[in-house]
Amino acid sequence: MPFAPNARHAPDYDATTAEFLGLLDAHGVSHAVLVQPSFLGTDNSFMCAALRAHPQRLCGVAVVAPGTPFESLRELAAAGVCGLRLNLVGLPLPDLSQPAWQALLADARRLGWHVEVHRESGDLPVVGQAVLDAGCRLVVDHFGRPRGDTAADAGFAWLLRAAAQGRTWIKLSAAYRNWPDPLGAEACRAAQSLLDACGPQRLLWGSDWPHTQHRALASYAQSRAALDRWIPDPAARRRILVDTPAALFFDSSKEA
Repeated sequence: MPFAPNARHAPDYDATTAEFLGLLDAHGVSHAVLVQPSFLGTDNSFMCAALRAHPQRLCGVAVVAPGTPFESLRELAAAGVCGLRLNLVGLPLPDLSQPAWQALLADARRLGWHVEVHRESGDLPVVGQAVLDAGCRLVVDHFGRPRGDTAADAGFAWLLRAAAQGRTWIKLSAAYRNWPDPLGAEACRAAQSLLDACGPQRLLWGSDWPHTQHRALASYAQSRAALDRWIPDPAARRRILVDTPAALFFDSSKEA
């Protein structure tokens, strides 16, 4: 399928629905969320085909452009989309106060969608707060993309405060995108800080499969095992794996 213009990464291997479902089965995962990758841009057709084929098991998070008609968003929702992704890594930071963005965020809120943000931690106080100010629920990718010592990271400190206020969720995923050792002290401290700030009811786990640009560092099994190290308490882990995502992704009409 065609890649988006100016894609920052163009993988040279396939990641099929059948392969993904096989991984879910092998690891005892009943439901999953597909997230539109940056290199496919706003063409959500491949993801939506998977959602339509497995509506009881999969839901999705789409990437759309500002100005997308509401009817087009409703069609995505009918296919199983439950959220909107702002994948802003490597891009100029958009001004979400502009009318086109405000209209898109209002449409997302109208549909009951959350808004997922992928951006380095330093910009989260700007873009993340704009999403919250628009009345949307915020999901932040990959620990908030901090670098190094989170104790000295102002963006991560903002994320802790936002998470504690109840309308922000954080994915414990892809630590290898933040730190040299995804199982090391820095990742574990970040996970514990987030757990202390907001509890397991605001934390999610993601495999980051198919680990684009990091295939040598990760697998689905390794990503799943990492959560056991980051969150040693089985009860907290179960909520992160089951209850929190079930409420947020599969029942977007209610708060977790």
